Amino acid sequence: MQDKLNTQRTYALVGHGGSGKTSVAEMLLYTTSVVSRLGKIDEGTTCLDYEPEEVKRRGGIQPGFGHYSWKKNQHFLIDAPGDNNFCGDLPYLLAAADGAVFVIDAVDGVKPLTKRFWAEVKKAGLPAMVVINKMDRDRANFEMAFGGLQDILGIKPVLLHLPLGTEADFKGVVDVLAEQALFFDDAGNLKPGEMPGEVADQVATLRETMMENIAESDEELMEKYLEEGALTLPEMQAALRQGVLSGELVPVTVCAALANRGGPLVLDVIQDLLPSPLDHPEWSGTDDTQRPSSPDAPVSCFVFKTIADPFTGQLSVLRILSGVVTPDQTLFNPGKDAKERLGQLLLLQGKTTVPCKEPLGPGAIVAVAKLKSTATADTLCDEKKPFQLAAPQLPTSMITYALGAEEKGEEDKVYAAVQKLLDEDVTLRLSRGEETGEMLLSGMGQMHIETAVEKCRRRYKVNIVLKPPKVPYRETIKGRAEVQGRHKKQSGGRGQFGDCWIRMEPLPRGTGYEFVDAIVGGAIPRQYIPAVDKGIQEASQRGVLAGYPLVDFKVTLFDGSFHTVDSSEMAFKVAGSLAFKKGAEQAKIQLLEPIVLMTVYTPDEFMGDIIGDLSSRRGKVLGTDSHAGVTEIRAHVPMSEVLEYAPTLRSMTGGQGTFVMEFDHYEECPPPVAEKVVADSKANEE
Repeated sequence: MQDKLNTQRTYALVGHGGSGKTSVAEMLLYTTSVVSRLGKIDEGTTCLDYEPEEVKRRGGIQPGFGHYSWKKNQHFLIDAPGDNNFCGDLPYLLAAADGAVFVIDAVDGVKPLTKRFWAEVKKAGLPAMVVINKMDRDRANFEMAFGGLQDILGIKPVLLHLPLGTEADFKGVVDVLAEQALFFDDAGNLKPGEMPGEVADQVATLRETMMENIAESDEELMEKYLEEGALTLPEMQAALRQGVLSGELVPVTVCAALANRGGPLVLDVIQDLLPSPLDHPEWSGTDDTQRPSSPDAPVSCFVFKTIADPFTGQLSVLRILSGVVTPDQTLFNPGKDAKERLGQLLLLQGKTTVPCKEPLGPGAIVAVAKLKSTATADTLCDEKKPFQLAAPQLPTSMITYALGAEEKGEEDKVYAAVQKLLDEDVTLRLSRGEETGEMLLSGMGQMHIETAVEKCRRRYKVNIVLKPPKVPYRETIKGRAEVQGRHKKQSGGRGQFGDCWIRMEPLPRGTGYEFVDAIVGGAIPRQYIPAVDKGIQEASQRGVLAGYPLVDFKVTLFDGSFHTVDSSEMAFKVAGSLAFKKGAEQAKIQLLEPIVLMTVYTPDEFMGDIIGDLSSRRGKVLGTDSHAGVTEIRAHVPMSEVLEYAPTLRSMTGGQGTFVMEFDHYEECPPPVAEKVVADSKANEE
């Protein structure tokens, strides 16, 4: 098995939306005869984008999986979504790969989202190669796209194939290492030809640069290069692969996926330069243990994705980390302390599954059906030698919507339907608003949430209404007040009597609530004082001005009276509540609004528009920082103004801008805003 694993490749296709990443995957599957027809995203006919929502929006919303054989070597492919709304689980997909094939658009070049994806690849520690796609498109600019790799991404690119022609005239490449021209025929195959004279000098210069870069990655070769001024072809090939594996060098090739030009080039670079499972560093466990990526090590598998299949039910997609896995094997889930029988092993090819009866070793991507306890991010392993992979951290949610049922009484159905999606999409969060009781669904963007709702409607026949969540305003007081809370009730039998005097005063923002017992002389018996405190706390949660919790105030209980027969804890609790309401009104109630810290990433040319937009939302820009064409803008903005900011930013930046936000603090609400919030609150009560 060692020889087989040494030539096996498992990689993730990564790139921003629109770079043609799925088209590259389709070209590779077509070149290796997995599919008989070259599918197109615009026509909804690709192998890997098959969900109705993907066909409708003409782009991937979940990872696609494929496998093929190239020159008798097994390759496993993971097609990662390139849209900012659907790439939240990218760290899990990269954790399942040994290398990355990074796709760049020859028309648009490196975008801000490209930079973010590249940072994820580097964070995962994966060796990578770059494919510059769409060389046949109008406005294709190879020099611009290639230059951005070093200038913006900061990598050391090694150009393997210089394109011959561009746009409609993209006819072939020059293999820089071998100094040979290759031309495409009508079927996309490559045939040797005479190198055009006008590129000969450029190829010689590129080869010299390549030789220097390769030599710099190896000390011994560097010494030889300095002494002799040249390296042999075998030396360059061996050192290039070592430089790629170490992450120092990034090989670059070109293609035009939709025209089926460049498939063999990409496949050869994957085979020759990307790592095998045996090259993968040891896996780190949650308890700091290490597990080698070897078929001779105990079995361990990482569940990095869950798919809801309409025919086989729930599919758990595994990356085999170590050992050898066979059908019907029983493994142990240390995170759930449960045993799982794998049953049949399934190889994924888009929406189809192919049963696999052979044992599979490290690097294989395989699906198993109907596991009982196992979920995404779990590890399955040998029970006698347990191992639990330290799963990478996922990004925080960017947007939250409140969910409602279109028909009254179906709220439980809505909750149950969305709950089923959580196993499939680990970047969705379903919760209940502590104050409002609303069902809240959080995700990576508006389109992410809307697509989840569409899935629920299609799969579970539940109609869901989306609405912005209620803003968690707060109330506080600005002044002091001394008031009496007196509760007296006589109804024939034993009466109710509670009487207390309290002093209310504001506290610094964020302090919360403080209660001081200043009773002397037994004006109120000790057993009733906690009841006064409880009455005040319960009343403060309901607020006074607009029904929001009142915070940051101090109450001092300093006097009162009681009745030996009629007084009780309940009576003093009511008295405390009455005193709170009276005191809050006299102490000038003020509405507070939540302020979030927003960090927006955008191409430099949109910075002015975004700062202007944030200012119009009552935002305060804290600072900006620009690097390699991307500006980072930090600002404090009222939460109410950015509940649906994602589509606005997308529109302003042509989909190139991204942002993150987190709660920061509360601030006094401006009178016009406060008046509207209070009016809306009263209208809802009616």
